[in-house]
Amino acid sequence: MLTILGFVMIATFLVLIMMKKMSPMGALVLIPALFCVLVGKGAHLGDYVLDGVGDLAPTAAMLMFAIIYFGVMIDVGLFDPIVRLILRFCKADPMRVVVGTAILAAIVSLDGDGSTTFMITVSAMVPLYRRLKMSLVVMTGVAATANGVMNTLPWGGPTARAATALKVDATDIFVPMIPALAVGLLFVIALAYGLGLRERKRLGVLTLDDVTAGDPEQVLVGAGTGGKGTKAAKATKGGKGGKAGRTGGGAGSGTGGPAAGAPGAPDAPDAPDVPGVSDDDEFKGLDPHRATLRPKLYWFNAALTVALLTLMIKETLPIPVLFLLAAAIALTVNFPHMPDQKARIAAHAENVVNVSGMVFAAAVFTGVLTGTGMVEHMARWLVDGVPEGMGPHMALVTGVLSLPLTYFMSNDGFYFGIVPILAEAGAAHGVSAVEIARASIAGQALHMSSPLVPAVYVLVGMAKVEFGDHTRFTVKWAALTSLVVLAAALAFGII
Repeated sequence: MLTILGFVMIATFLVLIMMKKMSPMGALVLIPALFCVLVGKGAHLGDYVLDGVGDLAPTAAMLMFAIIYFGVMIDVGLFDPIVRLILRFCKADPMRVVVGTAILAAIVSLDGDGSTTFMITVSAMVPLYRRLKMSLVVMTGVAATANGVMNTLPWGGPTARAATALKVDATDIFVPMIPALAVGLLFVIALAYGLGLRERKRLGVLTLDDVTAGDPEQVLVGAGTGGKGTKAAKATKGGKGGKAGRTGGGAGSGTGGPAAGAPGAPDAPDAPDVPGVSDDDEFKGLDPHRATLRPKLYWFNAALTVALLTLMIKETLPIPVLFLLAAAIALTVNFPHMPDQKARIAAHAENVVNVSGMVFAAAVFTGVLTGTGMVEHMARWLVDGVPEGMGPHMALVTGVLSLPLTYFMSNDGFYFGIVPILAEAGAAHGVSAVEIARASIAGQALHMSSPLVPAVYVLVGMAKVEFGDHTRFTVKWAALTSLVVLAAALAFGII
């Protein structure tokens, strides 16, 4: 009964948020509370919630101070060179923009922290997507999937958990998997290329008349409305409409509607109806002349960020503590006056509240799933359902199961609760623990879009994308990417 109710609870949650009948925060709280009562354990709801909150409180603290820290770094201009580099590559071609998103997310993912990756990627790319009226759901989907593949780095979490759970060396898990993960990353870039071509077909290939004459970020990420002296951006190629008729002034308004069938595009031709596409009056951009820039402190901020990431990788201190200290230093040095510090904190308060609130709401979901025993019954039902004849192929079974299990439960629950069971079953048929461990990280591309992953709320929150839209668009591509990684691992004889 607990198995059935667990699957029904998860299905109810996903259906309601994808159909936009409930907000993610409301669904994360109310759906598990209802099912906790249905299983007859309503009296223990408080204990389950507090246990969940206790488990996720460090994560919420980390996200809160990480948002403040990287928000300040964006304000002071640390990432402006990245924006310029991406702009020079992307220009005004939607295909290049989406490919640039995948490459940027993959590179930034080297720090091993999804929240950091999404904050930097969204901050760099959102102005470009909004100016070109591209679907932000494409951006969040590509960024999450690229980060999911890179999340398998030994310091990223899953590999370390698998190594700890099965008592094997993390290097023995990750290094042999590099070819398969490289194939997965190439697939993400190819996927971005395909999605970019569909966006190009919907919007047209744009050229900005003064890109070659002036500074590209002045044209594409200039100071919102009333940007000065930008000439018209015209479509040279497109779908059936030919021209997009887009103006390149500060507001960047356009008249071209999306073609039906494009990613995130509706049947109707009106651009504002495309999920994840914002009206230009919402476009703010990274003003290259904003008052918060601190060019004289650029190398200090760069050194502080490198030191922060180095200490994170070395695990010198708990990550929440590192971000707390780094945020305090960044605010004090860059904005020594109290009114300026308060203004910077207030500027990022919306993201802090949205993300931290979502994390604590997710604590209700995970607390009820774990406390009632639903997640354990669901996992054992799946494991027990593996036919005896599949024993010699337990590595493949583990890889396949890693997709749904890491999506519907936390990495800790999967790697410390389920993977040892799978390894024990594989050992009886001569399958080594290290092969099980390698296969277990195949599903990470899908895991990064799970509603139980706090970082995904940073991604959709900063991009102002509905979580249901992101889920509906991303899950199929992320699952396919995970299967590509698994297939490559089999083809190369890694598992």
